[in-house]
Amino acid sequence: MSNIKHLSPKEQKIAQLLKTIVDPEVAVNIIDLGLVYEITFDQDNKKIHVVMTLSTRGCPLGDTITQNVQVVLEANYQDFEINVELVWDPEWTPEMITDEGRIAFEEM
Repeated sequence: MSNIKHLSPKEQKIAQLLKTIVDPEVAVNIIDLGLVYEITFDQDNKKIHVVMTLSTRGCPLGDTITQNVQVVLEANYQDFEINVELVWDPEWTPEMITDEGRIAFEEM
C-alpha cells in the first residue's frame, strides 16, 4: 500500500484516511506520493503522530496539505491529540512514489 514500514492495523486505517488527501499540484494522494514517512498510533495516551515531508521546501500548498492532515485526523479521532511533524530529512525524491502513485500519474 505504501512505503511506510511496520504499520499496525490502526496505523493502516490512518494511512487509508490520509490517502483521501491529495496534493493539488499533482492530483496524487500524499501516501502514494511518499510524503508520509511514519504514523504512530498510541491508544493508551490517545495520541497520533504523523511524520511527513513535502515534495519541495517551498511548496506553495504545504500549509494546506499539513492542515488537511490535521483536520482529517481530528475529525476521525476526536478524543486524540494529533501531532503532524514536518521534516526535511530524508529529502523527498520521486523514487518514493508508490506503484499506485505512478499509475495515477500515468492516468493524468
